[in-house]
Amino acid sequence: MNKNRLKVVYGDCTLGVSGEGFSYIFSYVTGGMESLVKEGMEWLYRCPKPTFWRALTDNDRGCGFHLKSGSWLASDMFISCVDKRVIVDGKDLGIPCAPQNNCFSSAEFVDKIQVIFRYETITNPKTAVDISYTVNAEGKILVENYYYGKPGLPELPVFGFRMIMPTLAEKYQYEGLSGETYPDRKAGAKKGIYIEKPHMTPYLTPQDCGMHMDTKWVTIYRNTTLDNSNKTFGRKSLQICSNQEKFNFSCLPYTACEIENATHLEELPCARRTVLCIYGATRGVGGINSWGADVEDRYHVSAQEDMCFSFIIS
Repeated sequence: MNKNRLKVVYGDCTLGVSGEGFSYIFSYVTGGMESLVKEGMEWLYRCPKPTFWRALTDNDRGCGFHLKSGSWLASDMFISCVDKRVIVDGKDLGIPCAPQNNCFSSAEFVDKIQVIFRYETITNPKTAVDISYTVNAEGKILVENYYYGKPGLPELPVFGFRMIMPTLAEKYQYEGLSGETYPDRKAGAKKGIYIEKPHMTPYLTPQDCGMHMDTKWVTIYRNTTLDNSNKTFGRKSLQICSNQEKFNFSCLPYTACEIENATHLEELPCARRTVLCIYGATRGVGGINSWGADVEDRYHVSAQEDMCFSFIIS
């Protein structure tokens, strides 16, 4: 193994990238990163995808936000990958699958590789999101997310990147603001380093919770895998770091869809996954009047304007 370069395997339907202590698989079929293995632990249960929906709060229901922007819930659940590109050391290879990949050996080495997936929403009108993964020889992944605004689209709850992990995290540690914070609910928070466990805030009706604003980094710790025969795996960690700007995140045991389907906490399934969402834009929660007052204008997220954010998986 060349420690200073990436090993690349050009498969018929996938692209394999590996180095010392890590291996990644990008799938042309499922349209995303299919496997992220660090120090022997798999961190992906599903391909990460763009996310546009956070579960409704009482305030969202009070102002009828879901009736105006419910199409984003559908796009959060159903989104298609319409294009893929692989760029190797600055050279655009398009999609290097069969028969084009026959010109490569089983031991190709490169300095840097970029894989770009384009997704199309099912909103009316449709719009697109690009997610770009750039991997260097150290195994760090720069993830860049681009949303293309389109006139006529309703306001967004969030714009982000969702990772679902195979098992429930033991805990997570982050540097940012204390407690649960939102764009319009963070003035009383204190900057620092905090440790929490993925959990639901015990509201009477399950709703969005656990948002953390203005984060520099977050580290997820897991000590279980889906392999029940492995009893001595030990604790492993995965860290997300800000690239140029701080990010917002939530780390919960459930997806937004699972939370929406429950009217009481006991209706939620057993906590068995970790849903980590990294957000570049987040709508406020309001709270001025739960029975009709909308969020203040500066805390809305326009779907008609372009947006981008990035972070590093290290």
